[in-house]
Amino acid sequence: MMENFTYNSLTLQLEGLNVSKDSLYPAFLFFFFSYLFIMVANVGIAFLVFIDKNLHQPMYLLFCNLPFNDILGNSITVPRLLVDMMQPPSERLISYYECIVQAFATHMFGTTSHTVLMIMAFDRYVAICNPLHYATIMTNKMVIKLTVSAWGVAFVLVGILLGLTIRLNRCRTLITNPYCDNASLFKLSCESVFINNVYGLTFTVVLFTASIGSMVLTYTKITVVCLMSKSKSLNSKALKTCSTHLVVYLIMLISGFVIIILHRFPQYPDYRKLAAILFHIIPGSLNPIIYGVQSKEIQKFLLKFFEPKKVLPSR
Repeated sequence: MMENFTYNSLTLQLEGLNVSKDSLYPAFLFFFFSYLFIMVANVGIAFLVFIDKNLHQPMYLLFCNLPFNDILGNSITVPRLLVDMMQPPSERLISYYECIVQAFATHMFGTTSHTVLMIMAFDRYVAICNPLHYATIMTNKMVIKLTVSAWGVAFVLVGILLGLTIRLNRCRTLITNPYCDNASLFKLSCESVFINNVYGLTFTVVLFTASIGSMVLTYTKITVVCLMSKSKSLNSKALKTCSTHLVVYLIMLISGFVIIILHRFPQYPDYRKLAAILFHIIPGSLNPIIYGVQSKEIQKFLLKFFEPKKVLPSR
């Protein structure tokens, strides 16, 4: 009777975070202010690039995909998490369709983090290894093509991933995660999930191989060019823009690897859940800071923006 009742149920229960009473408010405030900071910093930096003509360069236009992705990835998970934290576990309910949307957005966020950083690496490669043709290669048309391909590839890969999960019948209702993702959705099924596991694994391997492979290739070529070049200005420019890109990439990669590793250790469910949330929060918080601190153009704009307030004539 119970099986019939839960069969293909349209209401699911989220396990959420297991937080003790003492740490509930500190954890809530931490996630709340992190989310607030992510929204303000990412909207701010995207707005800055949009309004400042000096920042209408391919590097910054491609970078704008990151704040947009961070806003999307965090908005779909953190507000929902905050609401659930304040409710008893039995009341953390989510509709099946909302769960699919959340899972789709979460995987889009993770995949697009890789594809966007790959197109940004291509931009750095052209700028440093082929500077004379940079303006002719990196046109506005090229920026649009790269952006569409970064989001398009992610959309197709994630669409297939979730399409394979939606076809399954469900006989359970508990999502053992703070938010919905593909793995926790297909774990609700009592059917064979062999195809899901094979595609999920292939997807992950292909994405990581393409991502890490393109970074290694790009940075090997950039390093060779810099070592052979006698130009100090080229080398310092390369070091500055590439180190920024590399730091952002490594933060995203390490956050992703931690979740994948913790999935293999079911005895640490709370660490895995925390890592899953931090995978959204940490890159989203650090990306605008790293780019803001490193970019001369952004620094100039901020100084210009805050300067008049400092030098008001005293009367």
